[in-house]
Amino acid sequence: MLPTGRKDEPMITIVAKCSAKAGKAEELIPLALNLVDSSRKEEGNVSYNFYADAADPAKFTFIEVWKDQAAIDYHNKTPHFQGFVAKADPLFAGPLDIALYQKLS
Repeated sequence: MLPTGRKDEPMITIVAKCSAKAGKAEELIPLALNLVDSSRKEEGNVSYNFYADAADPAKFTFIEVWKDQAAIDYHNKTPHFQGFVAKADPLFAGPLDIALYQKLS
């Protein structure tokens, strides 16, 4: 049973923060938007959004909600995700800060 008392399987929220290298944000944005569009079509996806930091145009955050870990595992193997990683990795200023969360309320 979950800490909330619910018996259903919890969804998982991923928050992934990244920064683009200087002058690379404009290249990263369309790649990310294509990833979002393709990911939203996956059966296990509940929501998938991409945000730009209001104070720093080189900082971005992905907030994704998945039905379960199996959906995330499937997503990570998809051609659209793998293609994004290959194309976007050289544009990142450093490693992504990725955290997984389970909703408690």
